[in-house]
Amino acid sequence: MSPLPSRPGPLAGMKVIELAHIMAGPICGLMLADMGADVIKVEKPDGDDTRRFVPPDIDGESAAYMMMNRNKRGIALNLKDPGARDALKTLLMDADVVIENYRMGTMERLGLGYETLREINPRLVYCEVSGFGRTGPYAQRGGFDLIAQGMSGLMSITGEGPGRPPVKPGAPISDITAGILAAMGCCAAYAQAQASGVGQKVDTSLFEAGITLTYWQSAITFATGQAPGPMGSAHPLNAPYQSFRTRDGWINVGAANQRNWLRFLEVIGAPELDADPRFASNAQRMMHLDALVALLEAELTRETTRTWLERMEEAGLPAGPVLDIAQMHSDPQALARQMIVETEHPVAGRVKTIGLPVKFSDTPGAVQAPAPTLGQHSREILAAAGLDPEQIERMIASGAVLAP
Repeated sequence: MSPLPSRPGPLAGMKVIELAHIMAGPICGLMLADMGADVIKVEKPDGDDTRRFVPPDIDGESAAYMMMNRNKRGIALNLKDPGARDALKTLLMDADVVIENYRMGTMERLGLGYETLREINPRLVYCEVSGFGRTGPYAQRGGFDLIAQGMSGLMSITGEGPGRPPVKPGAPISDITAGILAAMGCCAAYAQAQASGVGQKVDTSLFEAGITLTYWQSAITFATGQAPGPMGSAHPLNAPYQSFRTRDGWINVGAANQRNWLRFLEVIGAPELDADPRFASNAQRMMHLDALVALLEAELTRETTRTWLERMEEAGLPAGPVLDIAQMHSDPQALARQMIVETEHPVAGRVKTIGLPVKFSDTPGAVQAPAPTLGQHSREILAAAGLDPEQIERMIASGAVLAP
């Protein structure tokens, strides 16, 4: 099967079939596609549900869908149709990876489970992304980011402080992290399959993704037997390391180690705080964090965020502004690192998207293509798989395949 033209990246030559929808599974496919894999997104006839996540849209095309599915080719199959399932099996015969995030048992009922597919392609890496994983007492449950964040402990450590309502981080971090973990697992299993000629199953979940984000708080709990609670922007182990109010906004300061602590005091003109026994060490600063923040903000609210940032940069002190999303999109470092890029969509025109966060010196990845329209590449994908044009047109006429 011919890949997208001039596909760059370290995974060039990898063929991926993405049977995934919404977010976690598609992020796995997105990561692989950005690193050079030829990712074929298989959608149901009415499309991935994110196509209906509107508003916002650009000329009728879902902004959410376009974000999650750039760099992929698209085919729409009605997998309730035996012919469509046979066509999919044909696509999978020479695939390296398949990604799915259906409910447990769905792929088996369709005759597309791991044991079936490994018979037709022993090298296949079969990646499952689910709510809770494919084993254990919760394996049958559906999974959503909000539920995983709550059950993993993340919402118990997020928020302004004790006694306040539970708070979910603004980004769907269990979904996103699960997709990244799945991509990492696919790359590891693919490397093993290249060496051994035998694929394997890769299984991760939103629940486990959330758990991996609690390293510091879990370390505290293991050591003390006490579960930490929310601390706003403060760090659970070091101080000062958080957001502080300034005269016109907020600034993040990382002055956790002793050298940076002393440097911080010099910058804000409060060296006398070093002699205060409440702040003599990191342990003491953590113990008296509320008092420390009050004293520091009394100094920081004297000047603007920009003034403090200039002084702290000159002193070599880790600090940064609190940007909103639009400000981040125009930040010179984000632009220099190609984290904001554009593609040319056949319907929506020039569309901005987030770039590849991993840079490679010799085989750079790239965002080359926009998200596909529904069934955009159905004909070319099936033709490249060996189906003749008349057969393809019959499948389209029967509703087994959707094509424009």
